[in-house]
Amino acid sequence: MSTSTTTSVSTHILDTSVGRPAGGVAVRLSARPGREADWQALGGSATDADGRCKDLPVLPEGTTHVRLDFEVEPYFLKKQADAQQDAPANRDSGATGVFFPEVAITFAVNPGEHYHVPLLLNPFGYSVYRGS
Repeated sequence: MSTSTTTSVSTHILDTSVGRPAGGVAVRLSARPGREADWQALGGSATDADGRCKDLPVLPEGTTHVRLDFEVEPYFLKKQADAQQDAPANRDSGATGVFFPEVAITFAVNPGEHYHVPLLLNPFGYSVYRGS
């Protein structure tokens, strides 16, 4: 049930290295009721074929800070295995595995608002913003 004090979060991931959604990425949601409070794990989900994660839990009343944890390593390892090719970026850098195995985003929230936080992702960088 949604009320005027209910705060909610959604997200999606776009893999900018291929210009496509990143499906199958596990996302965990945590919240806390103040800067000094401990994080409370609320649950999680995974991005769908469109890279969207729409079914994250509603935040508890009194939440002031939220953290989204994206487990991107399995996504990139699968992508590398599917490609079956030595990408120039990996060959030239001598890198093995995944540079960013996870991405953690922390942000402040106000009661009664919805926060959509997209993640723009590529093998060697990422960006986030407050969407609509």
